[in-house]
Amino acid sequence: MSKTILILPGDGIGPEIIAEAVKVIACLRDDFGLAVETQEALVGGCAYDATGSPLPEDTLNQAKAADAVLLGAVGGPKWEPLPIAVRPEKGLLGLRAGLGLFANLRPALLYPQLAAASTLKPEVVAGLDLMIIRELTGGIYFGQPRGVETLDSGERRGFNTLVYSESEIERICRVAFDIAMQRNKRVCSVDKANVLEATELWREVAIKVGQDYPEVSLSHMYVDNAAMQLVRAPKQFDVMVTTNMFGDILSDCAAMLTGSIGMLPSAALNASGQGMYEPIHGSAPDIAGQGVANPLATILSVAMMLRYSLGAPEQAERLEQAVESVLDQGLRSADLASPGTKTVGTAAMGDAVVAALRASG
Repeated sequence: MSKTILILPGDGIGPEIIAEAVKVIACLRDDFGLAVETQEALVGGCAYDATGSPLPEDTLNQAKAADAVLLGAVGGPKWEPLPIAVRPEKGLLGLRAGLGLFANLRPALLYPQLAAASTLKPEVVAGLDLMIIRELTGGIYFGQPRGVETLDSGERRGFNTLVYSESEIERICRVAFDIAMQRNKRVCSVDKANVLEATELWREVAIKVGQDYPEVSLSHMYVDNAAMQLVRAPKQFDVMVTTNMFGDILSDCAAMLTGSIGMLPSAALNASGQGMYEPIHGSAPDIAGQGVANPLATILSVAMMLRYSLGAPEQAERLEQAVESVLDQGLRSADLASPGTKTVGTAAMGDAVVAALRASG
């Protein structure tokens, strides 16, 4: 039975990188029998321009009906003057909330071919393979009350609320422990329990969940130390699980360990396995339309989609091997260029991955 992928190109470089992912999906469908069909819709700034909303009701309905969603990126300076309620990022948050996408999986894997591209010494990052599990629908990004108010003195004050329930913490921790069972059986729960009561509860619940996984070693780390340790000795980590905001920050830090944020895919899953897949980088409006963006994080997001939502792990592995083959050929996008490699544009990189896929058949 054919499965449906909703394609959301979005803003900035989103349409360019999504175009290359669509090429890959078409190759897997036409050459390797992947039973999928695709639909396309608007989200973000382009959706606001067309409809007055960053998340049109039709887009959300299509997303709910799809087996998986593939997103490019949203946002850009053009829409920054808008009221916060209709900025492009609200479309992204609305999708996460509307689909119940509470578990964000952000792998940080250093391909051997890119060891020299990392800003850290090769011996520090060589062999890096960690997974950051970020809670995605709670915490300070969604907590109420929030806003900006004017005090009696006339001074303005901004406020946001960090809040987590036991059930929210438990379900994301279980995702982390389940994934750790498939990896090296180590979980590091990241919090700020020394000063934030919400994350003191987080630590208590993590310990309780860990008792159901006796094979998994559980450790705890304050977020400031975790950021330092990611740079000092990143290979000490296997699976990290943390809050929405901490995960947002730490996963971008981990991205640079791999050579470029342009290499990191992500998955956001709900309780039924439906997911939204996207590169973790932004819309990069400064290079939009130039054909130089790195599409590999988006293409690797397709591999995660195949593995976690479409039930096609063999196709996921085939695609990941195709990306490795392209890197072996010395092809690099501008963000990964180094002496002895060949710099290619967005479309050429996508074409190279498709060629490698076909060669594997």
